[in-house]
Amino acid sequence: MDSSEIKQLKILAAKARQGAILGTFHAKSGHPGGSLSAADIFTYLYYKEMKVDPKNPKWEDRDRFVLSKGHCCPSLYAVLALKGYFDWDELTRLRHVGAMLQGHPDMKRTPGIDMSSGSLGQGVSAACGMALAGKLDNKDYRVYTVLGDGEVEEGQVWEAAMFAAHNKLDNLVLFVDQNGLQIDGAVEDVAGIEPLDKKFEAFGFEVIKIDGHDFEQIKSALDKARTVKGKPTAILAKTVKGKGVSFMENQVGWHGVAPNKEQYEAATAELEAQIKELEGEC
Repeated sequence: MDSSEIKQLKILAAKARQGAILGTFHAKSGHPGGSLSAADIFTYLYYKEMKVDPKNPKWEDRDRFVLSKGHCCPSLYAVLALKGYFDWDELTRLRHVGAMLQGHPDMKRTPGIDMSSGSLGQGVSAACGMALAGKLDNKDYRVYTVLGDGEVEEGQVWEAAMFAAHNKLDNLVLFVDQNGLQIDGAVEDVAGIEPLDKKFEAFGFEVIKIDGHDFEQIKSALDKARTVKGKPTAILAKTVKGKGVSFMENQVGWHGVAPNKEQYEAATAELEAQIKELEGEC
């Protein structure tokens, strides 16, 4: 990627973060912290990596995506809106009764959502099923899933990991959004998961460690994953909870609290300033 492509991705990611703040503000609930930490991963997947068609969300040969940490959907919804799956204004109705966008992804209600999720640990199992189906049907689509680092404390994640390796699901890429914080505090204090790379390797994965906010590293990891044969890939992405909004960064309190009007305006202005600076560089 050249510098202009990276700047465009950064602009899109900042807009996705704005969308997450917009949605949680209007909902008066939601999970901004982990939504912001994963925004760069969502942006790269939908704009550079995945084979998708917003005009045909159920296209049989599309790549699949499962947000296993389903509560962090606000920035995913924003990326889908930017990509053209639905109108941006839908974000203002996040979590409202009868709205398209609920607090956890709903595959029956929302274009672009391939799997309903929210019960932590279960999304990766669904992704494994999709990847195995692709193998059995001789399809060349790939399957991507994003988990939280707190989520990998769930035993079902490791059952799915065994399944993925046993079935040689080299069409499966699993991201762990390692922002280091979960609802009850620091991941290392709640239930230490390290050494996470060695654990995934022991379960039969190709493991790649990256900075989850560096688009060149995300690209390099995904390019390498496409060359891996006979086993799934786990990309361990170090991130910052609340990334992009200074007063939210690395603050566990922003795991599941919506911004008030003053905080919404401050966060939106900060992100808008980032966008303007990037646009000025283009």
